[in-house]
Amino acid sequence: MDSFFPSDLQNSITFHIEQLDFELTQASRIQDWISTVIKQRDCRLIQLNYIFCSDEYLHEINLEYLQHDTYTDIITFPYQNPPIVEGDIFISIDRVRENAQQFGVTFEQELLRVIIHGVLHLCGQGDKSAEEQQQMRKLEDWALAFFANQV
Repeated sequence: MDSFFPSDLQNSITFHIEQLDFELTQASRIQDWISTVIKQRDCRLIQLNYIFCSDEYLHEINLEYLQHDTYTDIITFPYQNPPIVEGDIFISIDRVRENAQQFGVTFEQELLRVIIHGVLHLCGQGDKSAEEQQQMRKLEDWALAFFANQV
């Protein structure tokens, strides 16, 4: 597993790569953004590990741990309950690329949406009901606008 750490990382958010050739651009900016979103949601960050991986890698995790025989873009494993944020977030780069094309957005836009989606789950936002899905989308849009305006 390859790992890389932004220079100003405070041992609270890490990024890892599994089974693919991928490099996260703007890692330090993304780390700052995630931390700010967590604070804005009145939560406290302990440890957050992002694992960027292939479709097959995430499919195996989905089968083994959740008994779901489906491909997905993200799986979030919480280790604490809100307002404490601690967990692992697995993201399929293959699925993010495909979804970006399907939704007519850039790969970067879709990746940021998926990155923050996992954080919002760890902050307590569900997405099972139609109402929760609508609220999740509003929060994702809010966070993405914040990222776009972040200097």
